Amino acid sequence: MNAYPIEISQLSKDFGKTRVLNNVNLTVTAGTVHGFLGPNGAGKSTTIRCLLGLIHPTTGTLRINNTDPTKTTIHNVAYVPGDVELFPNLTGNQVLDTLAKLRPTSDNKKKRAEYIERFKLDPTKKIRTYSKGNRQKVMLIAAFAANVDILVLDEPTSGLDPLIEQTFINIVRERRNEGAAILLSSHILSEVQELADDISIIRNGTIVESGSLKQLAHIRGVRIRATNPDYDHIHEQDSVNPTLQHLIDQGASNITITPASLEELFLEFYQDGQGKPAQQQEAQGNQNQQQGGASHA
Repeated sequence: MNAYPIEISQLSKDFGKTRVLNNVNLTVTAGTVHGFLGPNGAGKSTTIRCLLGLIHPTTGTLRINNTDPTKTTIHNVAYVPGDVELFPNLTGNQVLDTLAKLRPTSDNKKKRAEYIERFKLDPTKKIRTYSKGNRQKVMLIAAFAANVDILVLDEPTSGLDPLIEQTFINIVRERRNEGAAILLSSHILSEVQELADDISIIRNGTIVESGSLKQLAHIRGVRIRATNPDYDHIHEQDSVNPTLQHLIDQGASNITITPASLEELFLEFYQDGQGKPAQQQEAQGNQNQQQGGASHA
């Protein structure tokens, strides 16, 4: 039996002559949240649509509870997209009823009522009167109340205010503790850092990092700040001591060292577009300049 509720293996997807996914591998274990990160256009949503059977892969295999979603309709997974289009003339309650009827096993009505209250949704109003955030709440309530053990959340907090985002975080933790396997794609890196047990980073259709936060310690780092001279940079662990010594030698004062957030690390170490820390790129550029200067000396 498949050990993973969600398993993606060697997934590739071409649109015409353009390859948008290239040999993507990703697994989600029961009772965990797997954070799926990457810049816009990296392939996150395409991966998820392949996983749900909404589009067919060019090559590779996909499994949801050991079932191929490209060949069989999958019922034991709840999906929340970032852009929600609902029936404008129905009320929130009517939409929730309709979504529940699409499943062989309906939703948990007691849980549904609880989540309506926690998300502060008025389900008696028609969808056309809802803001984007309220439409998002409807989909989240439908997903969390569903009798399923797999949740696929693609930018699920789009349009939610900060207080409701915290409600979302609390409920995701509860569902994880109940044993659900949760794939969470989000551009809110602080949200992923707070929830994820494992992380995969995709760029240009390829997974460039994957593992638990502990296993990805090589991309963890610290922020070093100082004054006189002013200094504020993210550093990998092995470069901290030389940097401190350099700052001390320059007479720097008010030196502070704090753990870098996942958002800071992602922006600092992956903004170059090649999967190398920005410091490595800068060092390589300096080395190339020195070599170029030497050749012209």
